[in-house]
Amino acid sequence: MNNLLSIPYGKIHLLLAHNCYLLHKLGITYCTMETQPTNGKKFGTFAGVFTPTLLTILGVIMYLRMGWVVGNAGLLGAWLIIIISFLITLTTALSMSAITTNIRIGAGGAYAIISQALGLEVGGSLGIPRYVSQGLAVTMYIFGFREGWLSIFPHHIPFLIDIIVFGILLTIAYISADLAIKTQFLIMGIIILSLISIVLAAYHGSMTIPTEDAIRWGTFRGSPENNFSGSSFWIVFAVFFPASTGIMAGANMSGELKNPNKSIPLGTLWAIGISFVIYMVIAFWLARSATEQELISNYNIIVDKAYFGPLIIAGILGATFSSALASLVGSSRILFAMGEHRVLPYGKFLAGQSANGQPRNAMIVTGVMIFITMLLRDLNAVAPLVTLFFLIAYAMINVVVIIEQNLGLISYRPLFKINKWVPWIGLTSSVLAMFIINPTVSLISISIVFVVYWFLSRQQIETPFEDVRSGLFVSFAEWAAKHTWGMKKMQQRAWKPNLMVPVRDVVGAKGNFQFLRNIAKPKGSIKLVGIESKVANTKLAEELSSLSEAFRIKDVFSSWTVINTDDFAKGVNYGNQALKGAFFRPNVVFLNLQQHDNYETEIRPVIKESIRLEIGVLLYSSHPTALLGRRNMINVWVSDRTNNWDIGWDIGNLDLSILIAYKLKKNWDATIRLIIVIKDEEERENAQNFLNLLINLARLPETLTEVKVGNFKDTVAKAPSADLNIFGMEENLRFEFVKEMTLSTNSSCLFVKDSGHESILA
Repeated sequence: MNNLLSIPYGKIHLLLAHNCYLLHKLGITYCTMETQPTNGKKFGTFAGVFTPTLLTILGVIMYLRMGWVVGNAGLLGAWLIIIISFLITLTTALSMSAITTNIRIGAGGAYAIISQALGLEVGGSLGIPRYVSQGLAVTMYIFGFREGWLSIFPHHIPFLIDIIVFGILLTIAYISADLAIKTQFLIMGIIILSLISIVLAAYHGSMTIPTEDAIRWGTFRGSPENNFSGSSFWIVFAVFFPASTGIMAGANMSGELKNPNKSIPLGTLWAIGISFVIYMVIAFWLARSATEQELISNYNIIVDKAYFGPLIIAGILGATFSSALASLVGSSRILFAMGEHRVLPYGKFLAGQSANGQPRNAMIVTGVMIFITMLLRDLNAVAPLVTLFFLIAYAMINVVVIIEQNLGLISYRPLFKINKWVPWIGLTSSVLAMFIINPTVSLISISIVFVVYWFLSRQQIETPFEDVRSGLFVSFAEWAAKHTWGMKKMQQRAWKPNLMVPVRDVVGAKGNFQFLRNIAKPKGSIKLVGIESKVANTKLAEELSSLSEAFRIKDVFSSWTVINTDDFAKGVNYGNQALKGAFFRPNVVFLNLQQHDNYETEIRPVIKESIRLEIGVLLYSSHPTALLGRRNMINVWVSDRTNNWDIGWDIGNLDLSILIAYKLKKNWDATIRLIIVIKDEEERENAQNFLNLLINLARLPETLTEVKVGNFKDTVAKAPSADLNIFGMEENLRFEFVKEMTLSTNSSCLFVKDSGHESILA
């Protein structure tokens, strides 16, 4: 394939056209015209959609490679290639029409569509490479125009031609999109005249080959560059395919259309339909007007066979100029849109506009980039990226429609409706086309997109609009809920701490911020439940919202609500009762014991009700001076199991204690020490074996153990120091015991009651 496409550099750029793609050295590229909303003139269907779309599709591939395609593939093969190419284009155009009639598409074309659906990170990951590739395409088209000009005036200075063409293009694009459209009207007139020249040739007898001889399957002999050593159907397809693309030109004009919901589908589909007929007819005319040898050996066969050849040359020059203008206007609109959304640095400057709404700053930056690339003089190596970035964008547009259709959200109600199979065909065919054209460069293009996405995802870009990701994530959550709801309740392997934290005093909650975060991080969650009197006029809701946001910033999901009641215990219990039927419900209640709390009327009722509802309980008693110390050591106290040292799935009220200790160990980089107090010295070996087996089965690395003999309270007072001591609790936990343990250990203490749904052995 490389040999087939090894055309001398001096002739490459005659082939550059509307299809910002260069198969190695073939010089065939593809591009779309993109604009942003302006305060100036609004365009109708013909000027705003049909004209730019048709001109994007009818490029110099039609003039300089259609004969070669027919010569290699035969008329039947050429027709099949045209049909497949336009089928890919049509399905994506239908998807694009559906999505653009469901949203207010802004500047940037495909960038805007994808950003509004999947977020600025995804949109930017495609927008940035597309912007650069379209800038490169402008330079390629300028080079192509120059080579075409030199074929007429060979003594003119090449670089001077480049500078003059670049200056004219930049001036037209800088003034306004209106002038660019008017310029394209002139170019369309030239292309129509060139087509008339072909019709006149047919009328005056150019079709000398009998129809039965013309309708045949090709022999795929190759090209002069590979000495006619052969090609294949897919190589010929890869050469032709970029000619059929360009469907975004109309959608990109949406901000400057009088009625985009009507004009985009109508103008785009008419342009595709008419250009399809033109390609099919020209293929038939070529098959009957020239022999196979003429078609595969003479790239200028249409120039030679047309009634008036200079009109074809004018069409080639018009095609390259039109494509360069479209790329310049489109790339500046992409840059403007990304600047407006602050996807790029200096976004405010890039989003600057003139009085009539033209993106002047983006145009200047784009012009500088293009001028720099013009100095390189040879862009063949990077040119294949251009079309492949567009194909990736087309694939993503189909992905957007697939997601919208399957989410079933009421917000998806496009005025232009399509069947569900359409975007699937568009997605599949776009991906296949990428790897048929060039597998290696396709992988490089996809890799570049992922690298840019990774970079943007770390920039914490603020999205100014809601995208479909919220609905997508909710749908995933609903799907997961429906498929796991019928499973057994004991989902111990999937356990994670989802804390409910009752809050009356936000100051106390802030004091436990890091402690709560270290219990929940990384996969747990924290639900803040504010309890305040109905008549209270405080800022509790505002403070809870701020605290919840702080947890989310620190990588712990958090939500909040406020319950108005004068009874703290009832408020917490009502919250737990209401959430019992929810799928994503809290599984642990965190109670922060403070001096102003009435233990008997506020804390104990919550503990009892939580036990009844099978919700775990953490009662935190902070030491007044030690607090959480250095966070280096955690003591977990294991109850005496004399006469029952066997370890089964039920190890008593110990699972949640060790799970919480393990979470803190990971987040504190601390050490766990398991301590058991027995009354009989003869049980020491059994107790030690129990702790060793527990560590092994629970997979607790680097865990210390101690077996103490004697009275529990006396032992606690003499226990090794720790920053946090964790004790099991009974339903009737006494306040005196809580305070006694806190003072005896000279540390903060955590009293834990399992829900019965945790297992450290799972």
